[in-house]
Amino acid sequence: MTAKLKHSVTFLPLQDSRFRETATTGHTWFMSSLNDTREENEAEYLYFPSKASKGRLLCFKGRDMKDGTKNSYALAWRESLPDSAILLEGLTFVSYTYYDHTNLWHGLCAVAPFVRWSMKNECLRPERWVLFHWGELRLRMGSWIQQLLQTNFGEVKVEGFDRGDNVPYCFEKAVVMRHEMSQMGQENKLKTFNLLRCKARSYCGINPAGKGREINERGFPIIRLTLLMRRGSRSFKNATVVTDIFSKECARVEGCILHVVQSDDLSFCDQVKVLTNTDIVASPHGAQLTNMLFMDRESSVMEFFPKGWLENAGVGQYAHHWMADQSGMKHQGAWWDPIGKDCPSPQDHLQCFLFHKDGMVGHNETYFAEWARRVIDQVRLSKVGQPSEDQAKQQHDSKACIC
Repeated sequence: MTAKLKHSVTFLPLQDSRFRETATTGHTWFMSSLNDTREENEAEYLYFPSKASKGRLLCFKGRDMKDGTKNSYALAWRESLPDSAILLEGLTFVSYTYYDHTNLWHGLCAVAPFVRWSMKNECLRPERWVLFHWGELRLRMGSWIQQLLQTNFGEVKVEGFDRGDNVPYCFEKAVVMRHEMSQMGQENKLKTFNLLRCKARSYCGINPAGKGREINERGFPIIRLTLLMRRGSRSFKNATVVTDIFSKECARVEGCILHVVQSDDLSFCDQVKVLTNTDIVASPHGAQLTNMLFMDRESSVMEFFPKGWLENAGVGQYAHHWMADQSGMKHQGAWWDPIGKDCPSPQDHLQCFLFHKDGMVGHNETYFAEWARRVIDQVRLSKVGQPSEDQAKQQHDSKACIC
């Protein structure tokens, strides 16, 4: 019977091309024959072995990095694994994303559900990660994502299935996430990002205690405004002028301190430190804005776009609006540059987006000054009444690092 069960194990393509058109909006094309476990306000997931899998383990075969249909999956009982199968012991996290594990924003969306699952399950830590994009194996995640996960889980090992291209690998225990945070409730998103913020600060040796009560020598609350700059695409055309505008508005309010930093000059812990000590971050649209995660909740975000994004970028341009909402920040709006070269084929939105995607950001001195003044004043007023709330905030923060 065991031999029959071994031979009856059927491997199916990881990427089911029948569902290509609905891969992001309907039926998933990754491990398409299996249905997720759904719990109220939680990310959908698959767990193996489970009652749903009839006690069977998850197995993968193939390590193709260009064609997900050449990689496959199957379910098998531990006593009757396929011939030559390698059993990987311990817990494995299997992360599928339609997008990219190296990008800060997309990578965070892909891995955050595993953090939440761990929080609900006695803070379990994985022995390894398996990464897929369109069913294609990926051997690494971005360094920022890897270090963020390291703050919570310890060493992060990405499995490469490098003991043979056609050898089945089966997992003693596995959690699979295929839909990122789509079904996770707002309160659970906040809890997840609270934990990651707390863990990152602890990992980097940063103690934020008392930051909300900071005052200068004249008794005015400290307001820390950070211009988080980029180089190259979507950087400011004239960063000096933009800095001067924000500097003048900051100088108008006693206690306001302006910091100007280049995001690509900062290590992971430098980013955590800078954003921990930021009440308002102003930055062009880009992955560096994902660092808002490390600010205190209720901090403010100001975002800038090149010409052409508003008309052609679609909903993706609102990623950091969503990020602010998920992490408890206040997105104070965005500015889209109206000046620049016109798209040569205005009827083709995709071509126009690609034409404008990596453009640079200009400035509007009057608008920027009024906008900065309004946000700084809001933060100043909120800080006047903050000391009475600070003790409750510290108690909240102390509970965030539950794992």
